[in-house]
Amino acid sequence: MGFPVLICDDSMLARKSAQRALPDDWDVEVSFAGNGKEALAMLRRHHFGLLLLDLTMPEMDGIEVLEQIKVEGIEVFVVVISGDVQPQMQQRVMALGALDFIAKPVNGSRLLTTLQGFGLYRPERHTAHG
Repeated sequence: MGFPVLICDDSMLARKSAQRALPDDWDVEVSFAGNGKEALAMLRRHHFGLLLLDLTMPEMDGIEVLEQIKVEGIEVFVVVISGDVQPQMQQRVMALGALDFIAKPVNGSRLLTTLQGFGLYRPERHTAHG
């Protein structure tokens, strides 16, 4: 069973792009949500170690998701991946508990640096010993 990752974005293309940005050798079990409401329902039902979250979505945006995660005490690491790169928005998501803010399109090496920096991904644990 891989590390549980939830990718939440209203664009299927963006969800697939975020999935491809994850390290190739990382044993992950990826789930997808098309909006914030769907993501919160999934977070309430299942444990996820990482949430890759877009900000601009219908029904419930990423800020509302971050606020609810905080209110409900849901334990999940969140990395925001968004095209809204205003400094005020970046500060707001960080204040709401996000680990990092990555501009779209997602940069794999930037995501890797974040995952390694917070101890979520360690390449040495994922290589074959022989």
